[in-house]
Formats: sequence, structure tokens, C-alpha cells
Amino acid sequence: MSRKRLVLIGDSVFAQIACEFFQFDSDYEVVGFSVESRFLTRQELFGRPIVAFENLPDLYPPSDHYAFVPIVFTQFNRLRTRLYCECKIRGYRMASYISSAALVRPHSKIGEHCFICEDTVIQPFAEVGHNVVIWSGNQICHRCRIGDNSFLLPNCVVSDGVTFGENAIVGANVTVMSDRTIGKDCYLGPATLIDADLPDGSVLERTPTGSAPEIPIEKPIP
Repeated sequence: MSRKRLVLIGDSVFAQIACEFFQFDSDYEVVGFSVESRFLTRQELFGRPIVAFENLPDLYPPSDHYAFVPIVFTQFNRLRTRLYCECKIRGYRMASYISSAALVRPHSKIGEHCFICEDTVIQPFAEVGHNVVIWSGNQICHRCRIGDNSFLLPNCVVSDGVTFGENAIVGANVTVMSDRTIGKDCYLGPATLIDADLPDGSVLERTPTGSAPEIPIEKPIP
């Protein structure tokens, strides 16, 4: 059975990890990388070409290639979201990666263009939106809703009935207690414990001084 041909949009460390995971733990064959021309500083990665994003359809036609955008939460997830949307406009089918070592229960729902790493558990009736990255060791309990374009770093516990709005950034080892609602564009710093609802644009950071950093929030993408 032939494998589906995949182009990764980016050449960062995340792109390198995504290449490894897709290549050896999926039915995709990674055939190349692509970056916007102003960031094109090398010609190949892992023996595969890196091409200008502006020329991508001519070199890797969407009729027989899939795309995935392995970019972290740069610009509060807006960069990954913009390139994901541009790929769809160009006609690419968007790939997802779900680790063979993740446990995704029946009756859960996973959107398109997601990246779910090993040792993550997604329980029944949980919903993960589109363009979501869930790193290793996360626990997404039943009845949870993870909003589109969100990014969860390792070892978070999202208790039952929690709802995240769009564009969340959730640091490593965060715990969110049951039935809480987290607004869109929220940043939860590493090791924070959330036991209250949070409005849009909330920034919580667990630091020795208890202070929270100023993090610019851009206007949401329509």
C-alpha cells in the first residue's frame, strides 16, 4: 500500500520532530519541507528539499500531496493558524498525527490538522478542535472541549467538563479543575493550578514573585 505524500510547512525543531513521527509512526511519507521565502536559509533538511512556500503548489501540487504545519505557539498560535489556512485555500488536504502510543477513546472527537503525542489520554466525549497541538503525557478527561488553534505542552491535567476557548497556550504541568471555562487567547504558565473560570485574554504565570509577564495578544484571526 502506497503512503500518502506529505510536505511539512516549517523547518524548526518542531518540524524535525514532526518529520520523525510522521515518517516512522504514520501512513505518511515526508517528501519535503517549505518555509516562506524570507526565512529560506538552507536548501535541505534530512536529505529532503526545503522550498519557498510561495512556490509550493508548483513543486508539490495539492492534488497529490498533503500538508502539515509544525509550528509552535508563535504569535499566540497565529502563525501556525495563518499558514494552515493558507494551505487549505491552496487546496491542500491537511494531515494529522496521532501517536500510536496515545490513547484516544471511542466517542471522543478530534478535529483536522492536529498533532497528539505519546502517552496522551483523551477520554470519551472529549472534543479537540482543529489545528490543535497536544504534547506528551496530557490527560484530557471526559466532556472536555479544547478550542481551535490551541497548544498544550507536556503533562497537563484537564479535568472533566473543562472548556478552553480558541488559541490557548497551556504550559507544562498545568492542572485545570473540573467544569471550568477558560476564555480564548489565554496563557496558563507552567505548573499553574486553575480552579476558577477565566475571561478572554487571561495570563497566569507561576513565578517566585507571583508576578505575571506582559504577553501581547493579537486580534483573533476570523
